[in-house]
Amino acid sequence: MKPDAAGYIKPEIDNGGIPLNILDLRQAIVQRVHDKTGEELTEVIEGSIGTDEKALPGLGVLFEMIWKNSPSPDQNRMVQTLYNHLRSAENAPPSPS
Repeated sequence: MKPDAAGYIKPEIDNGGIPLNILDLRQAIVQRVHDKTGEELTEVIEGSIGTDEKALPGLGVLFEMIWKNSPSPDQNRMVQTLYNHLRSAENAPPSPS
């Protein structure tokens, strides 16, 4: 894909209306971590947290895999953890930026 005159890349759309580049990105991320050990997966995750925003799609794909393969009680625990974190963040002092 080439950028248009304004520098934007228009995603190619498959017959189902899904941008092909999204599927390619998901597949690329899965392929990147497919043969990693548990320790290496931990390093990938921890190395992606708090870095620039380029790592966010990869973390999203990994979280999607975790979510889809987690039983309901684990999903509920993850949601509760997120909820609690968001509520505590509301009461935290502002970031010095």
